[in-house]
Amino acid sequence: MVKGIERDIGEIEGLAIEQRLGRLDGAGLRFGLVVARFNDGLTDELARQAVGALEACGAVLKAVELVRVPGAYEVPVVLEKMAASGQYDGLIALGVVVEGETQHAQMIIDTTGKMLLEISCRHGVPVINEIVGARSWEQAEARCLGGEQSRGWYAGLAAVETAQVLRRVR
Repeated sequence: MVKGIERDIGEIEGLAIEQRLGRLDGAGLRFGLVVARFNDGLTDELARQAVGALEACGAVLKAVELVRVPGAYEVPVVLEKMAASGQYDGLIALGVVVEGETQHAQMIIDTTGKMLLEISCRHGVPVINEIVGARSWEQAEARCLGGEQSRGWYAGLAAVETAQVLRRVR
């Protein structure tokens, strides 16, 4: 478990009702990552950070599957198949889309985001969407290369916490 987390995440002290909260404890959980190859200098780092966060939470590498696809637009179809398999406690989508001179980037962000949310709700497995949209390369680097501040690290923590929440509300 990540150091410094001694109580449930988000617990409201003094609230006199049962709270079903997640913990950053990945022991015994299975995770799948689908990572776009496009902009691989950034997506590789997002993947490293996500896996690092999973490990920091106690997940074992044998319980983590990483699948590569050409680009962000191909991520949802693979995650759909993984979610439908029932083999994963949490799934993570990683990609980087940098805005250009057309609306193509926004179309990719909008459509993949909608599909990933639908997959998550349909199969009852958290799908953490970190297909990073950025207006510039510098903005993308800031979001992807920040170590424990990166969107990859966040994705790993969010996958563990949400998987734990779902175990408590089932």
